Amino acid sequence: MRPVVTAAEMRALDRATIDDIGLPGLTLMETAGRAVARVVAAARNVAVVCGPGNNGGDGYVVARVLRDAGVDAVVHLAVDRTAITGDAKTHLEIYERAGGVVIAADADAIAESELVIDALFGVGLARPIEGRLAELVAAMNRAGRRLAVDIPSGLDADTGRVLGACVHADATVTMGALKIALVSAPGFAQCGDVEVADIGIPAGVLATQAVSAGLVEASDVHGWLRAPQALDHKGTRGHTLVVAGMPGMRGAGRLAAIGALRAGAGLVTLAASGDVHADDSVMTRSIEGALGSLLDHKAAVVIGPGLGQSELAAAWIGEVLAAGVPAVIDADALNVIAGVTDALAKAAGPVVITPHPGEAARLLGISTAEIEADRLAAARALAQRTHAIVVLKGARTIVCDGTLGDEFCSINPTGGPELATGGSGDVLSGVIGGLLAQGLALAYAARAAVWVHGAAGDSLGAGMISSDLPVAIAGVLRRIAVSPDPRS
Repeated sequence: MRPVVTAAEMRALDRATIDDIGLPGLTLMETAGRAVARVVAAARNVAVVCGPGNNGGDGYVVARVLRDAGVDAVVHLAVDRTAITGDAKTHLEIYERAGGVVIAADADAIAESELVIDALFGVGLARPIEGRLAELVAAMNRAGRRLAVDIPSGLDADTGRVLGACVHADATVTMGALKIALVSAPGFAQCGDVEVADIGIPAGVLATQAVSAGLVEASDVHGWLRAPQALDHKGTRGHTLVVAGMPGMRGAGRLAAIGALRAGAGLVTLAASGDVHADDSVMTRSIEGALGSLLDHKAAVVIGPGLGQSELAAAWIGEVLAAGVPAVIDADALNVIAGVTDALAKAAGPVVITPHPGEAARLLGISTAEIEADRLAAARALAQRTHAIVVLKGARTIVCDGTLGDEFCSINPTGGPELATGGSGDVLSGVIGGLLAQGLALAYAARAAVWVHGAAGDSLGAGMISSDLPVAIAGVLRRIAVSPDPRS
């Protein structure tokens, strides 16, 4: 996984590079500014909007390098000059001695620029952008194109929340490592194309720095998946039981079951009350009482999609949690246990839960808005409370392993609005169950399933429906098993 850092973790990386390695901060700033200037496409006039800190310092370097290349770049100073100190002040003076133009930030001129370089705040923003600064951000958003330095100004680096006004960038060049706001929701939607610039932080420094999040890559998924074996048969690839799809909600159970089968489970049984039907490849069982022997010899259980919240459903959930079988708890099953989440922590076997933000809010007893305000914190809180693998669904789905007692979260980059259709989450639960049946460790199964599910949605594009996903998932799995490069 690619490391994704908080603002504090990035400061620690910078400090280690400056103090322990001996690379001056002035040099880091020069390298950062040159990295931004390199990605600037042809532009006649460029407004470089600079704030008081190191982000502004990067901006002075960008403006100087662009002017040296013949571009009409002008620094728009958004703060009083006395607020500029340290390395940023040194680079401002270098820029001016090299003939650079500095003016008080002019909203009209900024709005009329062909390209704006956003060097206003970066990762250090601690309060909402308001007043005159908000007017400048609005002017930046009216310009032809916007390129952000490190992160778009107005984003909270550690949550991706918008703090007051926010620059909507067409592209972002970030320094040294990805930041949480760049790759998680909602912040990623403000960033455009993101490029990580090598500013001189040694690989050894980055490797030894503890980070709290990572971005899943295709090579990770390739490594986690079970490689097909020449002597495989249906018995070696595990039997997944799907308890889902009660009368009136049959489709949810069928989607989860076929998701498990397309993910590679050797056998899949769909069980529910009443007359149960499924694809010919899926076995079915009608149950009116206890699950009992249905749980015997199962490699994984998926319970919840279209289950309802009856006393019978609650009894089945209790049986699954007591059985010691790896279990995926989703949808109605999560709503049944909301308020009694210690049931998950006391489960006899390993558990994966797959809440969407509303379900996560019910499990934690808070609002959906609070979940969305800091999705990583919500995933960590759920993991700590349930001791389960938490899959917090939504844009840039997050997985947090509550069995380890740490706070590391993986962030998934695949999937988009195409997946915002009924039943796609049911398919995901089935895919996790199918991978668990084949013996994948819980966290790997969850992370791989989320990545593959999102990649399948990406491959289908607009207009897809959830029943399209299983075959597309099989195709993604086939490609990723052969090569870690998803383009192959």
